Amino acid sequence: MLPTHTLSLFQHAVEEAAALLRAGEVVAVPTETVYGLAANALNAEAVESIFRVKGRPSLNPIIVHVVGTDMAQDCAERWPEMAERLAKAFWPGPLTMVLPRSAGIPGIVTAGGETVGIRWPSHPFVQALILACGFPLAAPSANLSNRVSPTRADHVEVQLGRLIPLIIDGGPCQVGIESTVLDVSVHPPRLLRPGMIHDQALLAVTLELGIGPGKAPGILRSPGQLAKHYSPEATLEIWSWEDEEQLRRRCSQSRVALNKIHIVAHTLVPSGEGFGRVSVIPHDPEAFARALYAELHACDEAGAMLIIMEALPGTSEWHALADRLNRASVAQPPPISGSP
Repeated sequence: MLPTHTLSLFQHAVEEAAALLRAGEVVAVPTETVYGLAANALNAEAVESIFRVKGRPSLNPIIVHVVGTDMAQDCAERWPEMAERLAKAFWPGPLTMVLPRSAGIPGIVTAGGETVGIRWPSHPFVQALILACGFPLAAPSANLSNRVSPTRADHVEVQLGRLIPLIIDGGPCQVGIESTVLDVSVHPPRLLRPGMIHDQALLAVTLELGIGPGKAPGILRSPGQLAKHYSPEATLEIWSWEDEEQLRRRCSQSRVALNKIHIVAHTLVPSGEGFGRVSVIPHDPEAFARALYAELHACDEAGAMLIIMEALPGTSEWHALADRLNRASVAQPPPISGSP
């Protein structure tokens, strides 16, 4: 693991990571959304290593990270005027645009599809790394497939530390959940994965907006479409409660010992008595996003068997967070607890 908190350390980390990527290796790198497991997007064998390390299904495409619209256009067969408008509005930043892929993007990146997701990240390290390499980087989240995305370098180390040659420590991620994905290859553009760039902000540029993959998605055009995703090791359930008594009564009906139940609340916060852990995430979408995945990692590390997340508000600014929690909590039987 290499730190980046001084100029000399930053430059050394760029040089080491770039050398490995040029050699066809994979490297864990920080972005403003989550940490990514990066490889040369133009090298099919290198990208195959991403799938192997993560245990990622081959049907799940990978986003290509670029610096500048010139590099983005090299990755796309065509660059519509809408893409230019969106790039001016939201790049660099947490927006991925799905476009027809160029011949230079290997099919393994796009899961055999004819479109590719492209993003210009705003994190200074990954920008410097792409420029040093001179090629775009394919980079899904740096975690085992379907597990919680990492927002700190130590999250990567826990899951992948023995599987990859280098982790770059760029500090905590400032956005905290994966990018918004917008399919610009269709009209009107379709929101495939919600993120912290919200519907209303997109509509200000696109004027029209479809939601979801449509009736016949076929080959996945974007990551984040699988039913179960972003999941902690513990069972995650989303509950509402009126008061602590109601919460405790419902917990007593579960098959999990109270000291193995971890509560993550934002408004109705119970006392910690008897619970394995009670934590509070700010009742603000942006602050909640920055804290969410780190909190789920902390619950797993503390030995939670059941994580109870307080239900989120139903307003549009919480849509992306609700999407991540719903996919993380796809029903599965809670584990039967052992002795307290």
